[in-house]
Amino acid sequence: MVRKLAVPIIAILIFLGVWEALVWVNDWPNYVMASPSDLPEAYSKFWNLFLVMGWQTLWRTVVGLLLAIVFGVALGMVMGFSRTMRDALYPLLVGFNAIPKATVVPIVALLFVGAHDMNTVLIAFMISFFPIAVSVSIGLSTLEPEYRDILRSLGASQATIFWKIALPKTLPEFFGALKVAVTLAFIGTNLMEIVSPHGRGLGALFDSGKTNADYPLMFAVLIALAFLGIVLYYVVVALEKIFAGWAERQPT
Repeated sequence: MVRKLAVPIIAILIFLGVWEALVWVNDWPNYVMASPSDLPEAYSKFWNLFLVMGWQTLWRTVVGLLLAIVFGVALGMVMGFSRTMRDALYPLLVGFNAIPKATVVPIVALLFVGAHDMNTVLIAFMISFFPIAVSVSIGLSTLEPEYRDILRSLGASQATIFWKIALPKTLPEFFGALKVAVTLAFIGTNLMEIVSPHGRGLGALFDSGKTNADYPLMFAVLIALAFLGIVLYYVVVALEKIFAGWAERQPT
């Protein structure tokens, strides 16, 4: 337990030390590259904005991620149990995912003018459901047919097969995709907050720092976003240990 806590903390401290040394060696002023030592002042000066706007970013990201989980799992089940649907939907999903979401943000903002919260949640959802749907689809489509045949011969329904065999088998792939989806959801949230500014969220605070040439504030926002992403990532890790801990390989 101590090692699992110490290793990430040491890695973060090394990263901050290298960052500080890089700025010092190159003698960059803070309007070119802020250093970690510049950030505490920004946090102390704007702490109330970080709390309010950090919460706005966090809850909208979580809502978008939850919608992505529901939709992604449902879509993955459809593609996993039906080869026809898999062949039909995969090209559409790949094509949709290949579109830069920064180009989608203005379209969504125009479609739902004034619905800032819904727009932000929608972009977070749109950018994060793809890996979940693909992982669930792959997990279900690779289910050994022998299991299905045995359970069907014993009178098990399709729903029983899913809950008893397919779902547990898919959980490791699902949580692996969820770790990726967490970061993608934050990207979607901040795209909407920056590209279509409405004065809410850490993206708006970043945009304010850019407008006022407050570079320490801009870098402080980036670190705050990274912190929220790490927290949400470890929430997923904790859930994975609860629901799919059996799949983790133990060191020999």
